Amino acid sequence: MAALADLVRSMNCYYSNLIEGHNTHPIDIERALKDDYSADPKKRDLQREARAHITVQQWIDAGRIENPASTGSLREIHRRFCELLPDELLWVEEPTTKERVRVVPGEFRTKDVKVGLHISISPGAVPRFLADFERVFSAVGKTDAIIAAAAAHHRFVWIHPFLDGNGRVARLMSHAMLLKTLDTGGVWSVARGFGRNVAAYKGHLAACDLPRRNDLDGRGNLSEEALAAFTKFFLETCLDQVAFMEELVQPDRLRARIGLWAEEEIKLGKLPAKSGQVLETVLYRGELPRGDVAEILGATPRHARRTISALLDRGVLTSKGMRDPLLLAFPATLASRWMPGLFPDKEA
Repeated sequence: MAALADLVRSMNCYYSNLIEGHNTHPIDIERALKDDYSADPKKRDLQREARAHITVQQWIDAGRIENPASTGSLREIHRRFCELLPDELLWVEEPTTKERVRVVPGEFRTKDVKVGLHISISPGAVPRFLADFERVFSAVGKTDAIIAAAAAHHRFVWIHPFLDGNGRVARLMSHAMLLKTLDTGGVWSVARGFGRNVAAYKGHLAACDLPRRNDLDGRGNLSEEALAAFTKFFLETCLDQVAFMEELVQPDRLRARIGLWAEEEIKLGKLPAKSGQVLETVLYRGELPRGDVAEILGATPRHARRTISALLDRGVLTSKGMRDPLLLAFPATLASRWMPGLFPDKEA
């Protein structure tokens, strides 16, 4: 369902931002998508950051990436995201010298970096390591690709090819890999699982940076045991998010939540009578021709138009044009009622 994918995209953006220490609620993200920005410069910058993330994920969800593990795709993800950022968010400070360096969209870093205890490979080695990365993670079958998505997530972050934005690119890459392999439709996101368990997520990534413990811990330089533990965490997080979304979108339960909300709005005089019947019909059919509304309501065309207008104004229905079919929408302001638990509540 496209409308649900739109809401999940905002959710994915929210949790990915949260992992980076940027708290921009989906309601504020939704406002940014409508060009409604905060007067506060810092909040406005974070809204623009969120909009940049969503724009890139929309591009990914449209199937524009053939090979998410390719160097070209990774550079394109980084370029598209960074080009939409406000200038203030493109500067990073070198921890020891305090020198401010500007991130160049899509360009590899030219400086050595240290993230926590991990000292990344030299800048000159980045192209060679990414070429190996592309070779290894592109040549896998469909079943192996699911496991490879987890391993690739860490290995990309470990290479740390860009001066900044590597964690976000890694999560967008993982999203693209799972979308391509599992045909997820964009209706669930591993980022929500990571964002709800940030300490474990970052702890696993840090453990994967460690050298192998002994001769039984793989044959490479890094700990294979730690990578296996992260892979298990990654896949369990995916399963947890699939189960969560499956529970949320069960038709009968979703219909009941939407219907209860509509009844309350009708009692408060905020929606015309029988508005819930229109929403229920759209939910089950997927789309509804405007001319069918009067028959569904057993009302005059004028009352049908008034009902349609009210539902469009509340943002619970959408339509491409004045004569196009009606589609269900999932506004972030109603997520706590319609999709409880998707992300934290916030007063509009």
